[in-house]
Formats: sequence, structure tokens, C-alpha cells
Amino acid sequence: MSTCPPALRKTIAGTVCALLSHAAVHAQAAADAGTAAPQLRTVDVKGETLRDAAASYSTTTLHAEEIQQHHVSQTQDLFRNVPGMNVQNYQLSGVADTIVLRGFGGGGHGGDLGVVLDGIPLNEAMSHADGYVDFNVIVPLEIERLRVFRGPVSALYGNFNRAGLVAVETRKRGEYRDLDVSIGSHGTLDAQAALGLRIRDGEYLNLAAQHYRTDGFRAQSQAERTTLAGRWTKAVTPALEIALSARLHQADGDNPGYVTAAQFARDPYGRDPRAMNDGAEKHFGTVRADLNYTLAPDLKLLTFAYATRQDFTRWFSRPANATAWRQREEHYDRDVFGAGTSLNGRSQTAFTPLNWVLGLETFRESTDYAYFDDLVQRARTAGAVNDRTSKLNSLSAFTEIEAPLHRLFKPSLGLRWDRFSGSCEKNGAETGADPCGPLNKLTHTSPKLGLRSDVLPELELRASWAEGFALPNTFAKYALGAARLDPNVFRQTEVGAQWKPRPGISLDVAAYRLTSSDEIRTVAPGVYENYGETRRTGVEVSALWAARRDLDLSLTYGSANSEVTSNGNPALVGKRVAAVPRYTATASAAWSPVANWTGTVTWRRVGNYAVNADNSIVYGGYNTLDLGLTYRAQPYQVYATVANVTDKVYATSASVIGGTQLFAPGAPRTLKVGVQMQF
Repeated sequence: MSTCPPALRKTIAGTVCALLSHAAVHAQAAADAGTAAPQLRTVDVKGETLRDAAASYSTTTLHAEEIQQHHVSQTQDLFRNVPGMNVQNYQLSGVADTIVLRGFGGGGHGGDLGVVLDGIPLNEAMSHADGYVDFNVIVPLEIERLRVFRGPVSALYGNFNRAGLVAVETRKRGEYRDLDVSIGSHGTLDAQAALGLRIRDGEYLNLAAQHYRTDGFRAQSQAERTTLAGRWTKAVTPALEIALSARLHQADGDNPGYVTAAQFARDPYGRDPRAMNDGAEKHFGTVRADLNYTLAPDLKLLTFAYATRQDFTRWFSRPANATAWRQREEHYDRDVFGAGTSLNGRSQTAFTPLNWVLGLETFRESTDYAYFDDLVQRARTAGAVNDRTSKLNSLSAFTEIEAPLHRLFKPSLGLRWDRFSGSCEKNGAETGADPCGPLNKLTHTSPKLGLRSDVLPELELRASWAEGFALPNTFAKYALGAARLDPNVFRQTEVGAQWKPRPGISLDVAAYRLTSSDEIRTVAPGVYENYGETRRTGVEVSALWAARRDLDLSLTYGSANSEVTSNGNPALVGKRVAAVPRYTATASAAWSPVANWTGTVTWRRVGNYAVNADNSIVYGGYNTLDLGLTYRAQPYQVYATVANVTDKVYATSASVIGGTQLFAPGAPRTLKVGVQMQF
């Protein structure tokens, strides 16, 4: 059982092309002998043959065994193990949190972070905020591998891939029966199950489910969600494999809202009496078909098509001024259809093998959006501020190639081209002034360059340069004047090293500089221009030390220094990007003094950050201490954790709305006990 932190492993696990060739030969031999049905070792996700190439840039990878040892109820709880990554938890059930990475403060709840599940984007083009993504549709126990690409480095994904990308791959094939059930403070129950069945040779069924409920640690914070996922895979011939998958998710919760600074100091777990009966409801469903064909031992064609249908409603109270609060309602009905194909291969030349991928994808997304304000306990008192349908269509072509010419010279190249079109139409009378019209076609080409070098058996160096982009935000892209706008462009330069001087010691260090240009600002209602630049720099570190046979120590650290270098408001030049901590750090120790028993201690520190754009308000950050104890005896393990052992009062996010400083209180001391079984 590995205890190595994911960031200290080989950045990419290695190519599977040789395995594909080996499996194809054996599958054909079995078919010729008539002894068994066809069974393929397949490439399921585009770019699988390029795992080594990703070492040119920084990634953090968590594998199934490591993920299961964390016993998380939400996928985003894993991100504290990624250098420089932080979750600004809003503590609003059913509402996506903000995720911070590489100096960007709007991932997850906004469009700064891309997220894909088995290669399919989860980001929502026009739900609440561009790029909004809900990790709760993923069951943690079903994850085979989770990779975080830091920065706009991957050519396999486009819009929203600015601060980076989270790529989640679920378990496929295999035989397993896993169960993880826990109960905890505040009436919390989390039950997860994952099942892998081999129906016959070459045919598999993989299922996953989660049910989570809690009373919450504040009044009016009850929440409940259920997720079901399934995949059927069949090798029709030695060369052809088909798969059908589906996913359903339902969530319903109440929210107590934020508290003011005075309330946070006096009664941090209370509720502002001006906040109304806030909450959120969501229904999500998706179906997908895959057809994978082996054209040659080292050449695989992956094709997919999928459809998603969801609805999401949120009620939210916030200050309108120093004394009055208002409640708003946002409702989204979203439909998506996507399809794509990619060639994944390995070619041998006279000089070097080439690992490569070449693909084409299209996505069409339609969102019905209704926004009402001045509600009274969820009852509408006025007409819609916005009532409209927005459509966003994309067509993308991409390629990545790696040529390991020599152990000292392993270059990689990526290129992505995207084209967007769409429209916005009003469904009824509106009182708002947001633009709504046709989206003028926008195109952008993003290059990616990388180089890695094994200078010593124990030392690998890497360097990369990558470009990413962003469309105009929200309804600005549908403005008449948007035809003159260029995409907001991001360029990242990174250098890094991975050093393993001897068994039991690993160190990974990366330094980056990420600049943005052509930022888009509002000049007047419906009038926009490209004017603004920001510079982001930082250092990220991961370290592991097996101090003794029974003691492992680990550290992840990330700094982020962001500065506005050009802005339409001269007063903002030189200011920090809001909601981005100066640094984050996670230090942990795992001690196993007695057979089958392991104790853990984890310290988490989140540094100070500016709360607003002019930096007039700064939150000082916080630190927490967690303890854990696990007893393992196959086929089960029993575990207990105590989060926030010192019962520290802290805020997981701070903001300013309507001129009022607000806080989302973090959970007090919390106990969790559970059992995990593998049948």
C-alpha cells in the first residue's frame, strides 16, 4: 500500500502503447485458437499514450488506492494534497465552491479551472458563471485516477483551461466490490459503493453509488444528495470495443447564508436574521456511448457521443446595503450534446519513437436562464430580471506529440484550435440590461511546448511554455460590440525538477510565471474592450521523507503572487488578485508503530488574501489540525478522524457584497468514524 503523495510520483505514469501491442497479439492468438472471447487492453481517454509527455509540465496524480485512504465525501476535499491548490468553501449546500490555483481565484464557481470526467467536460458554459462545475456528480470511490494539470498546459482541452485542469478517470473493467460507510458529527451519513463485474471474457459492468446527508453544523443547513453511475463495456472483436454509460444525480439542501464580520466575531455558527430560506435543488443526468477501434497494434481510434440534461435552482440572500438584505432566485435548464474522435498512437521513426494524439470534437450547449430578485421567502414579487436562452457551440481540433530523442532531450509539442458560435434570445419581458444577441464567431489557436531531461538517474528537469485563452465572460460574449473583442490570452512559462536522491526521499519543485493580456472590461452597459493585464508568479513544492520504516512525512506548499499590471482603473494597478492566498501548505505524518494500526496528523495552513479588488480588506487566513486513526485487517479497515482538533473558529471564504464584509464559517471540531470493505 503506497503512502507516497501523488505529487511526488512520476508526473505521468508512462505509455501503454507496448501493452496495447502485447494485448492485441494475445487476443488474436486466443481468437485463432477459439479458446476465449476477445479481450482488449484499451485506451479509454484521449492522450493516454502521452502520459510520459506530461512530465514536461507539472501535474499531480492521485490513484484509486490513495484516494480511498483519504475517505472523502467530496472530490474537492482531495485538492489540499495538490501544491498551491485551495478550496474556498462557501458552505452552501448544492452550490459549487471556488477553487484557487496558480494565482486564479475563480475556478469551479467561475471559469478559471477546467474539469473533465473520462475526457468529457463538466464545465457549464452559462450556468451561474461561465465554467461553473459541480464535483458532487462524481462518486469518490469510483475514481481510478485524478490528475491536476497546473496551468494552461494541456492541448487536449480548451476554454476554462486557464489555471489548469482536473481530469478524473473512473474505474473501468476489473472485478471488485468496495464499500465505504461512515457516520459523523451533525447527523452526517456518507455511504459509497463501487462494483466491478466481469460478465464474461471481454464484457464488464462497472457500477458506483453514493448517498450523503447531513444536518449541518449551523441552523438551516440540512443537505442530501444521491449519485448513481454505471458503465457496460464489451469487446465485440479483438479490434472493436463498445461501451454505454449513464450517470444520475439529485441534490437538495438548505443554506443558512453568510454572516457579517460582527456576527462572525460574536456567534460564528449563527444565522443572520435577514437571511431568508435559502437553498438549492439540482437534477443531473447524462448518457454516453463509446466506440473504440484498434487500427493497428500501436494505433487506436476513440469515438464518443454524449447527452446531458440538468436543472438547477438556487435561492440566495445577500446585503443590498448596510441595513437591507435581498433574496434572489436563479434557475437553469441545461441541455448538452457532444461528440468527438481521436487517434492515439505510437510511431517508430529512424531516430525515435513518437507518442501522439490527434483529435476533433464538437459540443453544443443550450441553457434556459431565469433570474428574479427581491423575493420574499422564495416568493417572487416582481418580473424577471433575466429570462433568456443562451446557446454556445464549439468545434475544436487538437494534437499533442512527444519525441524522446535522447534521455537529455525529450521535447513535446501541443496545438489546439477552437471555434465558437452561438446566440442569446429573450424568452419574455426583462428588467435587466445584460446584452442578448448573436455571438460573433470567435477562433483561437493555442500552442504548447515542453522539454524534459533526465540529467541523472535520480534527477529529472523540465521546462514548458503554454498558452490558454478565455472568451468574454457571461453575457458580454453576446453583446453587439463583442465582435471587436479578442479572447483573453494567458501565457505560462514554467521550470521544474524532480529529485530522488535515495529510496524514501523525493522532492518536486516548480516555478512559474503566468501573464494574461487582452483582459475584457466593461466600459459602459453593453460596451466592452480589451484592456487589462495581470502577472502571476509562484513556487510549488512537494516533498516526501520516509524517516523510518514506520514513519512517513510529507509536505505540499504553493505560493502565489498576483499583480494587476494594466487596468482601466489606474487605482487597481499593482493590486493583488482577490481571493488568492499568498501561500498554502499541507504537512502530514503517518505513523505505524504497531502492525495494522496507522495514526495520521495533518496540518493545513491557508495564507492571507485580499478580499476585494482594491485590496482595502484582507483576510488573515487560517490553519487547522486534523487527526486520524486506521485499523486494517483484510478485507476491511476501520477508521476514525477528528477534523479541526483545536476547535478553531475560522472562515473558509471571505467576501464583500453590497459594501458589507461577509464570512462563510468553517466547521467546528468534527468526528467521523467509518468502515471500508473490499469483498
